[in-house]
Amino acid sequence: MSVEGKVLVTGGAGFIGSHLIDNLLENGKVVVCYDNFSRYYSGKELNVRRHSDNPNYHLVRADVLDFESLSQATKDVEVIYHLAAQPGVRYSIEHPLEVTQINVCGTTNVLEAARRRKVTKIVYVSSSSVYGNPELMPVKEDQPLRPISPYGASKLAGEKFCETYVRLYDMDIVMLRYFTVYGPGQRPDMAMRKFVTQILENRPPIIYGDGTQMRDFTYVDDIVAGTIAAAECKGNAGEAFNLGGGHRITINDLVQRLLKLCGKEREIQPGYEPAKLGDVENTHADIAKANHALRYNPSTDLDQGLMGFTQWCAHTSRPSDLQPKH
Repeated sequence: MSVEGKVLVTGGAGFIGSHLIDNLLENGKVVVCYDNFSRYYSGKELNVRRHSDNPNYHLVRADVLDFESLSQATKDVEVIYHLAAQPGVRYSIEHPLEVTQINVCGTTNVLEAARRRKVTKIVYVSSSSVYGNPELMPVKEDQPLRPISPYGASKLAGEKFCETYVRLYDMDIVMLRYFTVYGPGQRPDMAMRKFVTQILENRPPIIYGDGTQMRDFTYVDDIVAGTIAAAECKGNAGEAFNLGGGHRITINDLVQRLLKLCGKEREIQPGYEPAKLGDVENTHADIAKANHALRYNPSTDLDQGLMGFTQWCAHTSRPSDLQPKH
């Protein structure tokens, strides 16, 4: 029996999850934040501290691989936002078994707990990594899914489990393919965060490849809006939606904009190293489907978003944040 307005956010102490919880609490929801506080990166404690005195906020420190804890946390929940995962394309190449276990088995645990508890709605967060290197740009949801990393493969496997639960158990599950998300609180292992930290420390920002590769960057507030819209939509069970910025930029152009925003364009020039295995060449989301079904319409201009992001980094970046904690 679900409780109206009660939601569960797995991975709720992470970058995107914590922003999602901010919005849900502001809109009167009772929120269960479920997170194992993995040592992969630092900063999660700060993400949850601001809600500690909110009576509508409940923190569960547990792993999605712990089915009993997950089942208990799912009790009386109306909606599950499943964001918990082991991120990192490059990390997944070095640790494929760990990534598969967390992202595939953990997702299956969430689905099964939700089935037993008769949860009304599940939003599964996937990734643009499921496309690999797409043949056509911008990429639509019906294009071939050919991941080139264990991370991308694990997120695609999660989608297939969601589709299976929709067919077998008539569950209402929607899948979201996030394109590169940025904003205050971004993980320290993400390229944009690294670029800004390096620039602020008067070091050359390191670009892997020649910098002509293009990315579709999405501001976190727009991602949150689209994610909540997916939970509220009707009649789209088993469907996948791209959530991206709908525009793309070369990495060279991005770095030059960051240098200018940090006031270092005349002092520092980027350095270049060989491209990393598993990195896709280009990303660019076709968001027409999400716009039609979810009324998803990203409103944050890239320059505006980058300005806010660099200002946040200037106040919070520390050298110790640069690398994931293994």
